[in-house]
Amino acid sequence: MLGLGVVGSEVASGIARELERWEQRVGIPLELIRVLVRDLTKLRPVSIDQSLLTTEASSIIDDPNIDVLVEVLGSIEPANTYIRQAIGKGKHVVTANKEVMAVYGPELIELAESAGVNLLYEASVGGGMPIIGPLRKDLLANEFNSLHAIINGTTNYILGRMSKEGVSFESALLDAKELGYAEPDPSMDIDGTDAAHKLAILASLVFHTKVSLKDVYKEGISSLDATDFQYAKGFGFEIKLLGIANRYDNNLIIRVHPVLIPEEQLLAKVDGVFNAIELNGDLVGRIVIHGLGAGPYPTSSAVIGDILEAARSIYMNVKPLQGVSINEGLNVVPMDSLVTEYYVRMSLADRAGVLPKITSVFGDLDISIASVIQKSVNSDGGIADFVIMTHPSLESHMRQAIPRLTSLEEVKDVNNVIRVER
Repeated sequence: MLGLGVVGSEVASGIARELERWEQRVGIPLELIRVLVRDLTKLRPVSIDQSLLTTEASSIIDDPNIDVLVEVLGSIEPANTYIRQAIGKGKHVVTANKEVMAVYGPELIELAESAGVNLLYEASVGGGMPIIGPLRKDLLANEFNSLHAIINGTTNYILGRMSKEGVSFESALLDAKELGYAEPDPSMDIDGTDAAHKLAILASLVFHTKVSLKDVYKEGISSLDATDFQYAKGFGFEIKLLGIANRYDNNLIIRVHPVLIPEEQLLAKVDGVFNAIELNGDLVGRIVIHGLGAGPYPTSSAVIGDILEAARSIYMNVKPLQGVSINEGLNVVPMDSLVTEYYVRMSLADRAGVLPKITSVFGDLDISIASVIQKSVNSDGGIADFVIMTHPSLESHMRQAIPRLTSLEEVKDVNNVIRVER
């Protein structure tokens, strides 16, 4: 095993605790032979034989007695290099590394198939929530036209607090850190990067097309205000950070950003640090998978499940399951071509004649207004919240509208623009 952090420690602990039971399930003895660590003297949360620890990756990768390499280091390097070397040595590889799989996944899958070994990565998306395995096996017969996913528990917890309790983003983030749901540096969660990594992995499997991180449009949640949640509820919506991939003929639009989602939909009801993935297939119809998306226990469940799958294939002397074909050759098109509804919140001078100027900007760009709310926000009536819900409109038109609105004397600020996902 490479790494003995939070997840690695739980995997090692599980192996020591449940080894006999797992051996009975796969029919072959399992043994933890060696573990790569940075510091041999560090105090660790797991009791482990010191003789198993090493600071030299080569002592694991080059050992012919080791059949399965488990990578739980995190970050792209040196994990990517070690995975490639292990595959080259004929070892089966289990990884929880979403960054490596988002950037190099299709390439590594091809390497593993050429070498006749497993590359298993269930823990890279959704923690203990099974999704990679079902996409590679049980759901393989389907053609999917959409993927909607809550795949970052930190942001889902923060948005839930803002929605239910009306707290500020900063307050909810502080609570998430204190509870251990957010990292000391939560920037990859907050700006949507973590969800974008996971969405790239999922979209490649769902649509059988090479999708890289650069193909995923992303926005974070830091611009959201408690006021947005109040207005969303008034319109019958919740606000969630979703990873979304839609297929239109031979084109894909792949994106991570906050959305208004109807409160009666299943994804709108996913609370706390839970994750959920909704797929719409031609045979299976709509299917939702829900579970804990992070943490040492759920993630170690996925890692150990992959270890047992690799062990079973060794015991039964069967060829590894081939990766899902990624030769569909679909086009990933830019966000400008998206058509959706929009929620727009502005601060305006509260006086007569403002509305015609606003509607003129939208009308010139073929953006049709569905409803309007205007509400004074200070005692003297000088400033008003002005909230617009649009009919389906082109993203490129909305992007042109924003600077035109901000250039109007009566518009003090365009506070937020949030897409609506029905």
